[in-house]
Amino acid sequence: MPAHPLQRRFQLILIKPSHYDDDGYVIQWFRSVMPSNSLAALYGLSIDAAERQVLGLDVAIDVTPIDETNTRIRPEKIIAQLKRHGGFGVVGLVGVQSNQFPRAMDIARPLRAAGVNVVIGGFHISGCLSMLKGMQPDIQEAVDLGISLFAGEAEEQLDALLRDAATGTLQPVYNYLNDLPSIQSAPVPMLLRKHVSRTVGNYSTFDAGRGCPYQCSFCTIINVQGRKSRRRSPDDIEHIIRQNWEEGIHRFFITDDNLARNKDWEVILDRIIELRVNEGIKVSLMIQVDTLCHKIPNFVEKCAKAGVSRVFIGMESVNPDTLIAAKKRQNKITEYRKLLLAWKSVGAVTYAGYILGFPNDTPESIRRDISIVQRELPIDMMEFFCLTPLPGSEDHQVLHRQGVAMDPDMNKYDTEHVVTAHAKMTPVEWEAIYREAWETYYTPTHLERILRRAGATGINLSSLAGTLLHFSQFTAVENVHPLQGGIFRLKFRRDRRSTFEIEPVWAFYPKYVADTARKLVRVAGAARHLYGLAKSIKADPLKKAYMDQALTPAIEDDLDSLELFNQNDAARNAVHHERHVRELTVGAQKAS
Repeated sequence: MPAHPLQRRFQLILIKPSHYDDDGYVIQWFRSVMPSNSLAALYGLSIDAAERQVLGLDVAIDVTPIDETNTRIRPEKIIAQLKRHGGFGVVGLVGVQSNQFPRAMDIARPLRAAGVNVVIGGFHISGCLSMLKGMQPDIQEAVDLGISLFAGEAEEQLDALLRDAATGTLQPVYNYLNDLPSIQSAPVPMLLRKHVSRTVGNYSTFDAGRGCPYQCSFCTIINVQGRKSRRRSPDDIEHIIRQNWEEGIHRFFITDDNLARNKDWEVILDRIIELRVNEGIKVSLMIQVDTLCHKIPNFVEKCAKAGVSRVFIGMESVNPDTLIAAKKRQNKITEYRKLLLAWKSVGAVTYAGYILGFPNDTPESIRRDISIVQRELPIDMMEFFCLTPLPGSEDHQVLHRQGVAMDPDMNKYDTEHVVTAHAKMTPVEWEAIYREAWETYYTPTHLERILRRAGATGINLSSLAGTLLHFSQFTAVENVHPLQGGIFRLKFRRDRRSTFEIEPVWAFYPKYVADTARKLVRVAGAARHLYGLAKSIKADPLKKAYMDQALTPAIEDDLDSLELFNQNDAARNAVHHERHVRELTVGAQKAS
């Protein structure tokens, strides 16, 4: 469509903020691990709104997406961009999690001081408004500064917000939590190649569905996106893949909290398989699933055919009492080995989330649990998290109502810091065992064991070695979680939290250079070891014959012999329950 002769240009700047490290510097990388799905979703919606000319034929919309984990934010440049267009535009801080809210506010303050329209959305806003009465102090501060708040999802609502911004009538709060949209046939998540290329591995993201049927007390998903499954159609998924394929992007992280409970999982996977087989569109996928997904007929097999090579599993604990207390009743320790062996059989790399700080946890019990996992479960990557009462979760709501003390600094709500008290560990002990857990799991002996298991099950050893390098070194080297990581840490002297002083040039730069050199030396040494080990295993003609306790087929005798099932009364009760259910099922089948 030709441009209108009097066309104005509305500036829509979408920013996914990072957050601060313990020294107050923005966590930022030359290449970050993965792009933000919130940013991709908003970019896709915004481009669609621009193409439909929702602000009128005489107004064009320029959309600028910025992921702060790999791109420096310069508020003065944003202000200058808006001024060139007469202030005609809005800055959207998107997908803002609780730990990112302080950084989002530091970005917003100079923008508001210059008269720039600002909207903040994401899980912190939505979680607080959905689960807590009244406006929380940090959110009220945003409103007092003239920042608009957006709770809920932007599909079906973005057009109205853009019109309000264009006419200078933005509302203080847009609350659509009770009006969750259908995402079928909605504009799809999208980022251009130039944005995706700033990530490690050139991954893009999309959600095939939203919502989760489970009730985990520590989770915010169910209270923000709901427990009802809302899904994109197979046509939508095909459109996403084709659109990205044209951009040269073929690796995706499907961000559904649990793809196995997407009611359309099979037709979606069948469509992806068709694209791979019939058109050679060979995508590589990473997904998230629950611990019972292997019991769904054909699920694991079709995932493999569709190109799933990496699987994240929310295991959380090997203690049944802990799982029940956290309302994660769907996790059955008696199924863990069957689940992991099923994924091993199709050559998938497994990642398991493990939460530290449940009520019965102690440093000793955590060390014991990690030892059990190492010996008896064929997991590749373990990801450790501190149990954190995130705003929007039931855990946070309960503590808030009871008046239990929680750290007021939202920057710490990153699942790496202790923010409330524990019955059996001091905050120092809790944070210490969190740091220790990474070193305890990723020992040289166990890293070799993981690689030998990979050699026996047909996993790409070089690729796995790179991932193991990242997970085994990152917390110790960078003092941040591997999922917040990237390649080559960037620090800018003036990009420091407003509560910290700006360091002088003579102090900042020598320390930054020395720190970077120290990190590179350590990582280079670890890389030589891991890649050398992977190379030797790959060349070993007997690598397929490797076997250990974790790789042995799951059999009935495991329930009596393995420590996983005999560590405590709760584990033994879980085994008894499993056998009782099996007996009842067999009896019912015989009777019929």
